[in-house]
Amino acid sequence: MLDIWDYLGNTNKNIIIYGMGNGADKIIHELERLHITFHGITASDDFVRGQTFHGFTVKKISEFDKNNSVILTAFGSQRDDVIKHILSLSKEYTILSPDVPVYGDNIFNRQFYESHKNELQKVHDILADDFSKKVIENEIKFKLTGKINYLTEIFTDKDEIFKILDLSENESYLDLGAYRGDTIQEFLHYTNGHYRHITALEPDNKTYKKLKDYAGNFPNTQLWNMGIWDCDGYVNFENATGRGSSVKTSGSQRLAVTKIDTLFKRQSVSYIKTDVEGAELQALKGGIETLMRDKPKLNLALYHRSEDIFTLPLLVHEINPHYQLYLRQHPHIPAWDLNLYGIHNS
Repeated sequence: MLDIWDYLGNTNKNIIIYGMGNGADKIIHELERLHITFHGITASDDFVRGQTFHGFTVKKISEFDKNNSVILTAFGSQRDDVIKHILSLSKEYTILSPDVPVYGDNIFNRQFYESHKNELQKVHDILADDFSKKVIENEIKFKLTGKINYLTEIFTDKDEIFKILDLSENESYLDLGAYRGDTIQEFLHYTNGHYRHITALEPDNKTYKKLKDYAGNFPNTQLWNMGIWDCDGYVNFENATGRGSSVKTSGSQRLAVTKIDTLFKRQSVSYIKTDVEGAELQALKGGIETLMRDKPKLNLALYHRSEDIFTLPLLVHEINPHYQLYLRQHPHIPAWDLNLYGIHNS
């Protein structure tokens, strides 16, 4: 099976990188590892000011030959106007979106797929509805080919899945990776502003202050400036301000961490959301007792690491096989905002 990297290694078209951030660095690193030459850098017109990136002067996309260029998107966005712009460009240019992980070194390429297709098939088999099965099928096709149409075919808004989750006005909510409070706000939207208890963790200091400004005076709410892990203690942490902050062995700070099981040793939880920048597996491992005892509804980010798409669903299924598991891809290019939702079938 050919993948995007095989295609890029054999194409006669000029390879152009669209973007100048960390995603572009990762794509360029993989191209260089594979000895694939790229030929230029482009950016949205508003960002083109004659700057250079990786030795190339950044040009407007209109300066590249439509018939002799492959444009590789190297940034992520959930904004409707940005997605529409990329889709509009794809009518004129060959545009692909390489899948490089937010964290970790594993690229979801042909070799990775062949090594893990049994696990991927197991996830497919345990998913609760036909649409979830289509989601994982299309996710695999997208990750292998970089063709954006595989993503757009499975975009769904959150109203659909939250009808399935059916949050009540008596939920005890655990928000892991609470950021500035956007997912607390989402939670309150779907519970009509009512709840039993909110516990929210945010490890980044500056972001935590904004979270506290938003939710610090909410009743029955606990906010913690710490991380989640599979043990209680301290880990190395890289403070990149906001969503880029993460646990790293080379991190310059020491971060206090705790387990889900510790947080809920003496109380119950009914709904858990995790978006913890690549630490989702450790979060689940530190919550096994809670998931077995309380059987909370689950909302797990599934896109930070290439292996998340199978390790996390299979771990939830192993912890408690009575969970009904749903996959949903909310609008985003590339395949970020892929979530696993779980409801216990009592």
